[in-house]
Amino acid sequence: PASVARAIASMALRGAPLIGCAAAFGMALSKGGRRRLEKDAALLKASRPTAVALAWAVDRCLKAPDIEAEARLIFDEDLAAGRRMGTLGAALLKPGATAMTYCNTGALATAGVGTAFAVLRQSHRDGKLRRVYACETRPYLQGSRLTMWELKREGIPSVLITDNMAAALMARESIDAVFVGADRIAANGDTANKIGTYALAIAARHHAIPFYVVAPDSTIDRTLTDGKRIPIEERDPGEVTRIGSRRIAPEGVAVRHPAFDVTPNALITAIITERGVFKVPYRFL
Repeated sequence: PASVARAIASMALRGAPLIGCAAAFGMALSKGGRRRLEKDAALLKASRPTAVALAWAVDRCLKAPDIEAEARLIFDEDLAAGRRMGTLGAALLKPGATAMTYCNTGALATAGVGTAFAVLRQSHRDGKLRRVYACETRPYLQGSRLTMWELKREGIPSVLITDNMAAALMARESIDAVFVGADRIAANGDTANKIGTYALAIAARHHAIPFYVVAPDSTIDRTLTDGKRIPIEERDPGEVTRIGSRRIAPEGVAVRHPAFDVTPNALITAIITERGVFKVPYRFL
């Protein structure tokens, strides 16, 4: 469990659905009785605070009579959820569509085909997708390093852009939809996702572009009434002052590095889960 927690905290494993699955299998590795199991559960839940699927998976395993069987069930559920979300999301696009996406939401972030990426993948297979613009996603560059690799692997026509190009492209070109994932969704539909998502949603609203959040039901935190109560992880300033091992900022600079921001539900056209396509007012229960 400790090695799994380290992998999650260091982002060797990342993406809300994937770290939920990883934490479940981490629980299955726990040995030494109930007290040890509860300590390992606390360790895993503390590894990243924002993604609710992590705590959700750990709590499910704590209650399960057979933890390994429960972990495998969580894994299988995520596989099925990705396929279902892909189908539901692709149905929202018309042929010849151009989409924009942010961060990484594919197989590298889930157990299966992804969340928002599953929509792009299915749309491409349905012959609907003309092009995808993928934002680089500073400061960790999940878009350029991971999403572009996944898009190329699937043969999806795609173009990499810097994060600050998105609004300009929306003004100059026809963008039909934006698809993003989520790390935690409050009961009212406010959504926490990788930092920069909120700005993208504002730009999409200004240009009258549909903005879709795609995430499994496990991402919904029904205990939180709104996004103001979502805990936001602050990460190592070195992720901002360096790219890899190369320093890009002066020594000693002050840094703010919240890993996530919260997009208000009013800026979200719909939230797509494996249970359906939801719009305001969000009635997830």
